[in-house]
Amino acid sequence: MNELGTFLRARRGRLGPTQVGLPPATGRRKPGLRREEVATLAGISVTWYTWLEQGRDIQPSRQVLDALARTLRLSSAEHSYILGLAGYTALPPAADTAADAPAHVQRLLDVLVSSPAYAVAPDWRITAWNAAYEDLYPNVATVPAAERNLLWLVFTDPYVRDLLPDWETTSRRFLAEFRAEAGPRLTDLAQSPVITRLLQISPDFRDGWGAHRIEGFTSRLRTFRHPRAGVLHFEHHRLAPADQPNLHLVIYTPATEPGGRTV
Repeated sequence: MNELGTFLRARRGRLGPTQVGLPPATGRRKPGLRREEVATLAGISVTWYTWLEQGRDIQPSRQVLDALARTLRLSSAEHSYILGLAGYTALPPAADTAADAPAHVQRLLDVLVSSPAYAVAPDWRITAWNAAYEDLYPNVATVPAAERNLLWLVFTDPYVRDLLPDWETTSRRFLAEFRAEAGPRLTDLAQSPVITRLLQISPDFRDGWGAHRIEGFTSRLRTFRHPRAGVLHFEHHRLAPADQPNLHLVIYTPATEPGGRTV
């Protein structure tokens, strides 16, 4: 607990009274908040908070650490840090289904010249893609933004059905992966306009959704039947940028055919 106490003391020293709604400091010998001020604002005893800073052998509850994080105006990363120091799991990333991929993610996709790649938000909107992916699936650039959702495209675009020789298997697997990723956010995501419309117009989606399959993502070989390039084989990977955990980058790297020939 020594590191936790040192960190709390450092953050307390960098925070002024007016930043937490207290009157301006007068006559203080040291900058920052006093221990009793932090304890009062967090709703804990001064003695308990003092023991925390001193590194005493005590175990703060998660609720106490959450209260201290609010009081000390900790960032999400700092909040997760003190939870980890006390042996608790980090904060889950906040859902942000509206955010587009930032410019640095687009630049990363663009350098993957020979690998079709795109970024998806938690609701599976496609928020960015590279030229290789547009070559594989040209409609991604022309479809209305409201319909540029992976689930919508898989279940409604005839081009995608023709592109995927194993469409029935892949479409069901996508649904199972979507449910697995959504987890506790599934109720909110299920009320999105895309899911609502798919349930209304697509019997295949409705049947798959009602099956309630759950399957985690695994990298695997994917086969595409391209109208110009013919049969293409890729290895399917998915990554999450450390600074954009709500985005998934889907990357298809050139693979070999079952017989071993490089595509």
